[in-house]
Amino acid sequence: MSQILAFAPYASEGIIITIEADIRRGIPGIDMSGLAEGAVRESRERVRAAFRNSGIDFPQDRLLINLAPAGVRKDGAALDLPIALAVYAASRERPFSASLMVLGELELSGKIRPVRGCLAAVAAGIEAGVKHFIVPKENIGEAAVLCKKQGLSCRGPETLSDAVDCFLSFAEKGLFANEAVSCTLPPAESTALYPEGDFSEVQGQALYKRAMEIAAAGGHNTLVFGPPGGGKTMLARRTPGIMAALTEGEAVEATRLHSLAGCLGHAALIDRPPFRSPHHSASAEGLLGGGRMVRPGEVSLAHLGLLFLDEAPEFRVNVLQALREPLEEGSVTIVRAEGPLHLPADFQLILAANPCPCGRLGQKRRGEKGSANNFGAGCFCAPDEIYRYWKKFSGALLDRVELRVPVTQPDMTSNNTQKGERSALIAGRVEKAVSIQRERYKKSSIRRNVRMQSAHIEAFCRLSPSAESLLVKAVEKLNLSGRAFHGTLRVARTIADLQTEDTIKEAHIEEAIEFRRWGEDPYDILSFDRFS
Repeated sequence: MSQILAFAPYASEGIIITIEADIRRGIPGIDMSGLAEGAVRESRERVRAAFRNSGIDFPQDRLLINLAPAGVRKDGAALDLPIALAVYAASRERPFSASLMVLGELELSGKIRPVRGCLAAVAAGIEAGVKHFIVPKENIGEAAVLCKKQGLSCRGPETLSDAVDCFLSFAEKGLFANEAVSCTLPPAESTALYPEGDFSEVQGQALYKRAMEIAAAGGHNTLVFGPPGGGKTMLARRTPGIMAALTEGEAVEATRLHSLAGCLGHAALIDRPPFRSPHHSASAEGLLGGGRMVRPGEVSLAHLGLLFLDEAPEFRVNVLQALREPLEEGSVTIVRAEGPLHLPADFQLILAANPCPCGRLGQKRRGEKGSANNFGAGCFCAPDEIYRYWKKFSGALLDRVELRVPVTQPDMTSNNTQKGERSALIAGRVEKAVSIQRERYKKSSIRRNVRMQSAHIEAFCRLSPSAESLLVKAVEKLNLSGRAFHGTLRVARTIADLQTEDTIKEAHIEEAIEFRRWGEDPYDILSFDRFS
């Protein structure tokens, strides 16, 4: 009997599968046990055809293939190649049970197709003590990221015949030999540092840019609202360019989730904060994750990066409300009959919205100069419509959004061609603030200021007397909830970090309150015209 290790993508970790092949007397055929789903059961015919078309004799005996653990359902075509090698080893009377993990889908011709979850499989294998890996040639870049670092062997065959040669090479050398790493990374693709553009390309919007700097430094959630064409989407898509690069551990963590979801593309390792922007037709399952074989959703793919919901009020109410728990906990819990599954979702949320359903609240009539009394000059919405529009967010969701930013349309007819700061300059300040936080929380389970709990706030949010007095007045005037009070302190802590200040001062509290106050009273939106 022979054993080969394989991997099945599932939730955020996946499952290591032990494939056992045993040949016995009887009518030729293949029996499969271990809760194999459709694609796995069909692998029997793919494997048989791949053997024949590769010029390899297929055993003319009764085959029993067992997929352990037997109590977990297995699906997907990634088990084709490990099943084929287990059959090959059993038919050649090579009892085989060692630390070898194999991944790959087979075509009838014997060619090996790439599979999703390769990096996640290698990571799980390394944690389980696996020393050697055979993966599809197209996935070698993912596997090599971790194998080269650990000094492990990884081969990327292109066909079943090549895979058999790799297997025989491992067997002849002894799988536990300390051989040199035999994997190579594909040539690195040249990519721009800021693929979406630079902050300096966005005209005006100084308040919005400042909010994005604070958000990037502390991981804070942001709501930006204003008329169409004001640059809400344009600036949000440039925000990853000012965010701090991921650490080595964070990069592997983010890449593993994308690998499990099958959306890694050609990237070997995600070392920049991911940016996800789902369409407003997305379902709750698409956003949070799930499915029969649980896959990460958009909130998990945005883990350690940004989740941008453009035209946020157009999302279904249940989808928006489902974000509350991930924003609070940093993870998603999906309950299944076999038990709860936890998916990481420590993301930063950016919500973009128009000020009203028609989007014209606060706009001036054509040819009209600014005035103090032009509320709703271009808006066709009744107040009740505006309230219903904003009610989709609910107070509970907005309570978790610490920065609220009103924007207006820039004056494109002005002769002011002065550019703002470049992304690189802002990114430098953000990087320093993030470094301060990493040092501050190195003995804690949190990474950024946005995740501070009461104990952290008490320990790290020391206020000057004037700042404390201002905060008390703001709580009374704005009737802030306990969560809003702590959120204001977190933002003030980040503003102080950007200025490398240990003590939170009055100016830091004042700026944090100014970003917080919009949305505390639903009637505030009707005074949006004061920013026109």
